[in-house]
Amino acid sequence: MSRVQRITVLGATGSIGLSTLDVIARHPERYEVFAVSGYSRIDELLALCIKHLPAFAVVPSDASAQVLRQGLKAAGLRTEVLVGEAGLAQVAADPQVDAVMAAIVGAAGLSPTLAAVRAGKKVLLANKEALVMSGALFMQAVRESGAVLLPIDSEHNAIFQCLPGDFSRGLAQVGVRRILLTASGGPFRETPLNELNEVTPEQACAHPNWSMGRKISVDSASMMNKGLELIEACWLFDAKPAQVEVVVHPQSVIHSLVDYVDGSVLAQLGNPDMRTPIANALAWPERIDSGVAPLDLFAIARLDFQAPDEQRFPCLRLARQAADAGNSAPAMLNAANEVAVEAFLQRRIRFPEIASMIDHVLNREPVVAVEALEAVFAADQRARVLAGQWLDSHGR
Repeated sequence: MSRVQRITVLGATGSIGLSTLDVIARHPERYEVFAVSGYSRIDELLALCIKHLPAFAVVPSDASAQVLRQGLKAAGLRTEVLVGEAGLAQVAADPQVDAVMAAIVGAAGLSPTLAAVRAGKKVLLANKEALVMSGALFMQAVRESGAVLLPIDSEHNAIFQCLPGDFSRGLAQVGVRRILLTASGGPFRETPLNELNEVTPEQACAHPNWSMGRKISVDSASMMNKGLELIEACWLFDAKPAQVEVVVHPQSVIHSLVDYVDGSVLAQLGNPDMRTPIANALAWPERIDSGVAPLDLFAIARLDFQAPDEQRFPCLRLARQAADAGNSAPAMLNAANEVAVEAFLQRRIRFPEIASMIDHVLNREPVVAVEALEAVFAADQRARVLAGQWLDSHGR
């Protein structure tokens, strides 16, 4: 039997991190937790350390490190506590690590994910923002380091499963006509447009099919999540934006499809549970039990599809606009969206104003070339400044 693989889980207290730890725990003969990271849920991170016994835990500040160290000492554990970006980079690139689950939400996940890539790790990519912000630079680092990049978003993992093993030669070379990216439509798919001004953060976070964090849940409600996934798909599969079509599929059973030039359409189906793509990527190219119940087609009975309404979901249009523009535009889109979602969750803006803020930012700043990571972060910061200015003049 091959040796046990050591896994670093970045973003361990989030929904993806917890699902990853669940799959790992089901296979102690194959995997062990090397390191975990958390941001604000220090008590939860301590509980995970007690359960999974990692060698390292990473927190954002000295104050949170002190709290965690006290808890670890009381529990009699020797888990070493690291702090900040340097700590994240260390556990992502450690020579003892076999695979890294990159599940830190937002722009904060870019640097540690790149550290794992540059170290040539097997990277399980749940942080779509890393590719959205720095797609060309990120994929160049993958090629240069020999890292293995495996998608965790259910849609991209589905596409990965439906493509032939040699798709890196280019979609046209393997007979692919287009990628069909499915979307649930979120909780407001049928809400009258004139009622969207009054929806609450709680309603936006109540996804009908998936259990996710608050930021991702709001992105799903606005369909910005699908816009970011469109950009991610272009980089992962070397596709042009016009080759990626979004399809609203309310049941969230078909996770995405690949349309071939011979008329074949391959789809990956499964219950809406993130442990499926996580298990697929962890064990690739093998298959392991994920703990997910088998799909009952008779219980589902029907599968529905419809085109997305861009009047209802203007964020999808804005994301496609950024994808077409390329260069600094996707980084600015992502940064403006992060500011807008946080403002909505704080009840400082209304739900439709998420798109208004992003539109303002994208149209206030010229698109510039991104040839180094510094340019990515500069675009990100500029967008946050512009978004903050818009919020100061329009927020409640």
